[in-house]
Amino acid sequence: MSTSSARAGRDQATTGSPGLMLTLATIGFAVNFWAWALLSPLAIRFTAALELTSFQQALLVAVPVVVGSVGRIPVGALTDRFGGRLMFPLVSLTTIVPVLYLGLLGHDSLTALLIGGFFLGIGGTAFAIGVPFVNAWFPPHRRGFAVGVFGAGMGGTAISALTTVKLVDAGSTATPFLLTAAMLAVYAIAAWLLMRDAPNRPVPTAPLAQRLAATLRLKITWQASALYAVVFGGYVAFSVYLPAYLKTAYGLTQADAANRMAGFVLLAVIMRPVGGWISDKIAPSRVLAASLSVVIAGAIVQSFTPGLAPVGTIAFLAMAAALGAGSGATFALVAQVAPANQVGSVTGVVGAAGGLGGFVPPLVMGSIYGQFESYALGLALLAVVALAALLLDVLSVARNNAREGKAAHV
Repeated sequence: MSTSSARAGRDQATTGSPGLMLTLATIGFAVNFWAWALLSPLAIRFTAALELTSFQQALLVAVPVVVGSVGRIPVGALTDRFGGRLMFPLVSLTTIVPVLYLGLLGHDSLTALLIGGFFLGIGGTAFAIGVPFVNAWFPPHRRGFAVGVFGAGMGGTAISALTTVKLVDAGSTATPFLLTAAMLAVYAIAAWLLMRDAPNRPVPTAPLAQRLAATLRLKITWQASALYAVVFGGYVAFSVYLPAYLKTAYGLTQADAANRMAGFVLLAVIMRPVGGWISDKIAPSRVLAASLSVVIAGAIVQSFTPGLAPVGTIAFLAMAAALGAGSGATFALVAQVAPANQVGSVTGVVGAAGGLGGFVPPLVMGSIYGQFESYALGLALLAVVALAALLLDVLSVARNNAREGKAAHV
């Protein structure tokens, strides 16, 4: 072996490969999202056991969402500074604590569940680690697809939906929590041993508050936040509230409702890298426009509560595909436009907006159903919000085209 070949081999071992880093980040995202979503499949069971109201049930599943969302802002900025190699194991190990608490101690009262759910939200911050970590490993023309593949780790919610109730029935309430805690520990060790931050990644040196202020001054931060609040927020809202909706609106069993929600999540997960890949080929704004149009149509159809076979199923699956593709397109846009040394900070803010977008709808749906015993108004509101996002997307493109036109004539 030549000296240059040996040196290249050592460099590769030291820095890692983009494919391996993408795989590790995606697995970490999935495992942490699995933990983040543990309460949702059990919400109906806790509601019956603790005699919760519809609003309390919605609050139970929404608390981890809002904490995980807001927490992405500092975690994204910290990832810009310290890198994913440190932040992924740190967040994974920290998430073990609320997981064990909920499984062993904190499921006998609403207060205990809310406390555990609050800290369980830490797992939801993993998203803000992975985007800047993956983004730094890939060239601009491949970032849409790479970040989309990483985003498929949101399928951790599908793992939770498919396994949590079954594991409780086969063992005890603690069983899924103990299993998830073990997976988090194994991943944290593997990430620490195998992960490497991209060589020559830009590392900001300004103080955290100054970097966050600079991030909030970027137009892409606000544009992507508004769009992601709708597309990813819609996905999160359905993933946490869909079982309760299907059980109440269609009389499905808990297991059947959970399985259908898992199908919704799986399709959205598959479509996320597809949306990112298409955005590498054409403008992300076009992908977003098509996605939002489908969401509008699906929400309008479902507001009439049609039969599940086939109209309701088609409407929900179409919305799942659109929300997944739109989520991938949003971060393709971030990868293309955000400054390289601010991707984590921008991702944190945008990710927070997406998570908060998922926090509000379950509360609204629960309140509306409690007041009117109907979900129609909540779904109609989704259509209106998606329409507003579509108009924002179209107007942003028009402004950019006008600006480019003026520049071309100067």
